Amino acid sequence: MNRPEKIFGIRKLLAANLPSVGSWMQIPHASIAEIMGQAGYDWVAVDMEHGAFAVNQLPDLFRALELGGTLSLARLAEGSFKDCKQALDAGAGGVIVPMIESASQLIQVRDACRWPPAGKRGVGFSRANLFGKHFDAYCIEAQAPLLVAMIEHICAVENLDEILCVEGLDAIMIGPYDLSASMGQTAKFESSEFISAMDHILKLCRKHHISCGLHVVMPDVAILQQRIKEGYLFIAYSIDSVFLHQSVEKPQYPLP
Repeated sequence: MNRPEKIFGIRKLLAANLPSVGSWMQIPHASIAEIMGQAGYDWVAVDMEHGAFAVNQLPDLFRALELGGTLSLARLAEGSFKDCKQALDAGAGGVIVPMIESASQLIQVRDACRWPPAGKRGVGFSRANLFGKHFDAYCIEAQAPLLVAMIEHICAVENLDEILCVEGLDAIMIGPYDLSASMGQTAKFESSEFISAMDHILKLCRKHHISCGLHVVMPDVAILQQRIKEGYLFIAYSIDSVFLHQSVEKPQYPLP
C-alpha cells in the first residue's frame, strides 16, 4: 500500500467537502485488523486510549489493515512525544489526539508528530520507512502526517477559534460523551445546551475550512447519511466490538 497516496486521497476528499468514512478498532488481534482492512473504509483507527493495545502489536495490526489498502491511524492515549513517535514509527499514517483543549497543546502534538525541519520528532529507521530502505521518501511523508484533534471538553469549544487556526490540522473529531460530561450533562445529547455546542463547533469548522468529524457508534446507514447531510465529513463508522456483538446476539425464535 502506498501510504502517502492514501493520506493525500483523504485530504483531497476533505478539501472538496466530501466525506471520508473510516472505522474503529478496540480488539487487539491481527485477524480483526485484516477483516476491517478488507471492508472498504478509507482508514481504520486503532484505539490506544480505550483499547487494550500494546506498542509491539502495532506493526502487525497495521500490516493487516494495509493488506486491504486501508490507511492505519492511531487514536493515541494522549498526545505525548512518546505516544506520537511510537505510533508513527510503527507505520501509522496519522494520529487522532484526545482531549485537545488549546492551540498551544495542539502545536506541541503536531511538532511531536513531524520530523525536522517541520517538527521535533526523533529521526530514525523504523517500520514506517521499512527500517531505512525508504528513508528518503519517508523524510517527505514525516513532514506532515495526518493530524486529527479530538474536541472533548467545553474548554476546547471555547478555544476552538484558535485551535482551528493551527497549521497542519486536517480535521477535528467531537467526543460527545466527554464533551457532554464536561458540561455537566453526561450523555444528554438531546439537551439544548449540547445541541448548541455541536452547532457552534460545526459553524466554526466551516468558517476555518477545517473538516468536522464524529463517531457514528451504532452501525446505522441512515444515521451515517444524516450526519453527512448535517456537514460532518471525517466520520468513524462503528467499532469492531459493536459490529461483533450486534451480529452475535442469539436470535429469537418460536419453540416447537
